[in-house]
Amino acid sequence: MMSRSAIKSGKRKTRGGLGSRCENVGPPPKHWLCALRPCYKDMVKHRSFVEMGLTTRRCFSRGKNKVTVHLRYCFKVSKSPSLGVLPAMPPLLLILLQLSSSCLWLGRGEVVTSFESSCPQFFFRETPPNDALEPENPAWICQRYENQYYFATLYDRSRRIPVYSAYLYQPGPGKRPKTWLVEPQLMGLSYPKTMEKEWTLLNYFNVTLEQLGKSQAVLRDYKNLTGLNRGHLNPSGHHPDSISRLATFSLTNIVPQDEKLNGGAWNNYEQQIMMRRTQSCNTTYIVVGAVPGNNYIAKGRVNKPSHIWSSACCEVDNNHRKSWAVIAENDKNEVYMLTLGELEEVLTQLYGRDQVYLFDSDCPRE
Repeated sequence: MMSRSAIKSGKRKTRGGLGSRCENVGPPPKHWLCALRPCYKDMVKHRSFVEMGLTTRRCFSRGKNKVTVHLRYCFKVSKSPSLGVLPAMPPLLLILLQLSSSCLWLGRGEVVTSFESSCPQFFFRETPPNDALEPENPAWICQRYENQYYFATLYDRSRRIPVYSAYLYQPGPGKRPKTWLVEPQLMGLSYPKTMEKEWTLLNYFNVTLEQLGKSQAVLRDYKNLTGLNRGHLNPSGHHPDSISRLATFSLTNIVPQDEKLNGGAWNNYEQQIMMRRTQSCNTTYIVVGAVPGNNYIAKGRVNKPSHIWSSACCEVDNNHRKSWAVIAENDKNEVYMLTLGELEEVLTQLYGRDQVYLFDSDCPRE
């Protein structure tokens, strides 16, 4: 077994020559074991059991490939088994240990019945936009990673694009992630509440690409685009650390965006104008959305929005608030500055439904 001193130092060697380290490990109670599972096929035969406290957050093993392991289930034993030997336990618990500790599970993206009851913290006064933007086949997703929510997305299952994403503006330095994820629960609530790689679902859950792509975009939908690329509604750069930035790399947060706009005027708004506008803000609530258009990519599977828009409600202090908004046509490298009230009027006209309200009425419209 792993000694307390080894846990504190965070370094050990496991079978198979894997180096390993653990972060956020508290003092371990005696005889508590957690399962670690390598995530590449040629190393599945190597299993390690490490004595840890329940405050463990994550472990990393490194060999030929970098491995991330999330510890989710711990069990108590009367005696410490040797490494690589499974203690006696119910078969169901064994299955849970193997599945829940898989290092391929990166996050949690829960399909919920409403934002108000599940993740209201991303909306000013805990009030989401009204239902004037709601599509015919909606999905409300609380985007979650490592047991923490990072933003909320209203998703259009039929057009396979987000209607909007809502989040708190908290920019920080860091690298842009490269991993793209999808949402299993858009296939049904019986699937895991996890943002997953396509590869994981296809190989570990016996899901076909046709099943996965029935209600959402998949990676091949964004292959070989001309003049377009994957445009974030909630950009990774508006988040403070690597975990929160990775959570934005879900295809449920992506639309086909004009390549010049995405890398030009829209990027300037996200990175420069937002920084200047929020200097006096204590808390800034953001709702970014896309208006469905008449054109599609991927042989009619994924809608190309006609417009991209963004709105902000800034709390300066308890008694002072301000707001602003922008909109861009998705075929021009121009961004138009608007008041919040003006954007709501424009969206009302573009959608042709009831009056659009993006924030609670306490957020100023001028």
